[in-house]
Amino acid sequence: MSGEPQTAASDSSSGAEQNPYGGASAPGGPKRVRTRHFQNAKRDGIKITGLTSYDQLTARIFDDAGIDFLLVGDSAGNNVFGHETTLPVTVDELIPLARAVAGAVTRAFVIADMPFGSYENGPEDALHTAVRFMKETGAHAVKLEGGERSFKQIRRIVQAGIPVMAHIGYTPQSEHGLGGHVIQGRGEGVQQLLADAKAVQDAGAFAVVLEMVPADAARQVTELLDIPTISVGAGPHTDGQLLVWTDWAGLTIGRVPKFVKQYANLAGILSNAAKEWRADVEAGSYPNSEHSYE
Repeated sequence: MSGEPQTAASDSSSGAEQNPYGGASAPGGPKRVRTRHFQNAKRDGIKITGLTSYDQLTARIFDDAGIDFLLVGDSAGNNVFGHETTLPVTVDELIPLARAVAGAVTRAFVIADMPFGSYENGPEDALHTAVRFMKETGAHAVKLEGGERSFKQIRRIVQAGIPVMAHIGYTPQSEHGLGGHVIQGRGEGVQQLLADAKAVQDAGAFAVVLEMVPADAARQVTELLDIPTISVGAGPHTDGQLLVWTDWAGLTIGRVPKFVKQYANLAGILSNAAKEWRADVEAGSYPNSEHSYE
């Protein structure tokens, strides 16, 4: 949904730049991204952009940059709480993060991730979790993993009026069952991927994340579905792209997935800044008169 050449048009009557979702961007400001805009983007061939966010500072920055949706992911397990996997993360831990992100944005669509154990017991359990996120955070949708196995959960949440983004292919909450970080949808596995994709669409999901699947398999899913597909390491033939922001910005320490392009080196910048500050303090050059009250 981003990209000025494809979405922005001049309003000859007012001279204001036309908002991609209808109406002028000024003076009223940008409009909120809605589920219908994801569908419109797929129809019009406009790529959708998404990043994870876990706090109000990054949420505000990404919102101002025009990122279409922000995912408060259970990847906070790795990137906020220091776990080796996403599995230990709880609903109670994610709710304040989602509340911070949702409260900081004016345009971006905020999606709260439903963590492991919060929807597996069945449709009513899933609905209870989704309602908590919507009521307690101000998020605009929820995301959960699983294709055919999550059909009933997705359908129940959608029936209650809550938008759902689905997640198939490699599903991190099932990494032990999948045998680790293993690419999904290869060979005969593409048929299960297609079945999962069709199931989540039939259940009412407004979009689906495809994680770590071959590019050609992702292309087949994208051509099959009427709803948008979002790639996380699924190649270029999807309707949009999503990355974990700490990977994308070079803040992650350790292994970075092959599919990630790093657009900054925040770890290096922060490390150098910390070293410079420590040196200034130890040398007595900070604070000086410029940074002191008279």
